[in-house]
Amino acid sequence: MAHRKKAAGIALLLVGGAILAAAVYIMVRRIGLNPDLDFGAGAYYYADIPDYEHRFNWDSYQARLPFWVYVVLFLAWGALMYWLWKVIDRRK
Repeated sequence: MAHRKKAAGIALLLVGGAILAAAVYIMVRRIGLNPDLDFGAGAYYYADIPDYEHRFNWDSYQARLPFWVYVVLFLAWGALMYWLWKVIDRRK
């Protein structure tokens, strides 16, 4: 059992190191970055799409409830998750 944990730890380190090395390589080589649209880190996302704000139908995403309702729902969800976390943590 101890050998499996050690092997899993070594595999995790190797995979994590490979992922980190690949991320650094991609950033150093600027792979996937459009040089004409250099907006910092966001250039890897929507900034790569010219006129992306015109490609979506923004009118279909309008809120039907007042903004404060969404804030209350967000805070209630956070409180529920905090309570659930405490319940689960007490069981350990």
